[in-house]
Amino acid sequence: MKYDSLKLKNQACFSLYACSKELIRLYKPILDEFNITYTQYITLLVLWEEDDILVKDLGSKLLLASNTLTPLLKKIENVGLIERRRDKNDERNVYIKLTEKGIEMKEKALKIPEEIISKTGITEEEITDLKVKLDAILIKLIDA
Repeated sequence: MKYDSLKLKNQACFSLYACSKELIRLYKPILDEFNITYTQYITLLVLWEEDDILVKDLGSKLLLASNTLTPLLKKIENVGLIERRRDKNDERNVYIKLTEKGIEMKEKALKIPEEIISKTGITEEEITDLKVKLDAILIKLIDA
């Protein structure tokens, strides 16, 4: 009883970690068809929603630091999905813009969410409910 809070099975953080790891594992074969990683995929999701964005704004949306984001963006740029350009008025600002190839990938990527949902066996309603709860937790954690 005294040490129940230290049991792995009682750790919400472990459940979140394990679910995240397993969900990303489900994404891997699907994303392999696109020759991208999960982190590259979520980066493209942001860009498909808001193209020509500042690197710092992209990092904020992805909750990634610049030391993680810079090599990630270089890899995406090397496969021709994005281009980086410096602001002419302030060279400290770097913009990320989808290339034609990156824009075209969006149409092909429409199948990804459907494939993931079918592989999980979870209903869309369950996923929506879970996302609402996770978003609320995330906001509290960011504000902590």
